[in-house]
Amino acid sequence: MLLKDSLQDAAAWFGLLSAEQQARVQRDISVAQYPAGAMIERKGEKAYAWIGVLAGLVKVSVGNQDGKMASLTGVPAGGWIGEGSLLKCEARKYDVVALRDSTIARLPESTFNWLLDSSIPFNRYLLHQLNERVGQFIGKAEYDRLLAPDARVARCLAELFNPLLYPGKGMRLDITQEEIGYLARISRQRTNQALRTLEAARLLKVEYGAVQVLDLAGLRQYGK
Repeated sequence: MLLKDSLQDAAAWFGLLSAEQQARVQRDISVAQYPAGAMIERKGEKAYAWIGVLAGLVKVSVGNQDGKMASLTGVPAGGWIGEGSLLKCEARKYDVVALRDSTIARLPESTFNWLLDSSIPFNRYLLHQLNERVGQFIGKAEYDRLLAPDARVARCLAELFNPLLYPGKGMRLDITQEEIGYLARISRQRTNQALRTLEAARLLKVEYGAVQVLDLAGLRQYGK
């Protein structure tokens, strides 16, 4: 697939740009492949690019010197992350790790800033994304502390179908129970139980290596 086609599919902001802006993005952007488990970006390193997931699934996580890890969110194909570090000219505050084989795009900082200076639609897109991201993390802080495992899995999956952060996705996501467990921070066995409960409630359908969402609003409200 051509890079332009990949960007049309996995970068909602690309279609908002002028022909000249699209041409520069295609010229400047780089694409790399990462196997499952690979470190894509490391906490503490200087941010030099905006990160896009063209294919696959990654997790954003933090850890300490004792080896304890906490997943902050998952990012499926179509998601772009790291704009905050670029805007503040600071080091990454988290690791980005491939949960499965993934294709990652990097838009250089200079091109990212040029788009900010030259494209009002790009600025509006970024404002909406930042606002949605704040709401996402406030919600995650709430459900991590207050909700039972079944509801945590429901909200975790609902996040991955956020139409503003990950536009253009259908209602089926290639994701394993193990990957859901990583993101919801519960065991694989408990994840399986939660998925069966949600399936019995007709909110989703569990497939081999995938989940088909039947009621996105129901997932978002589950456990309230």
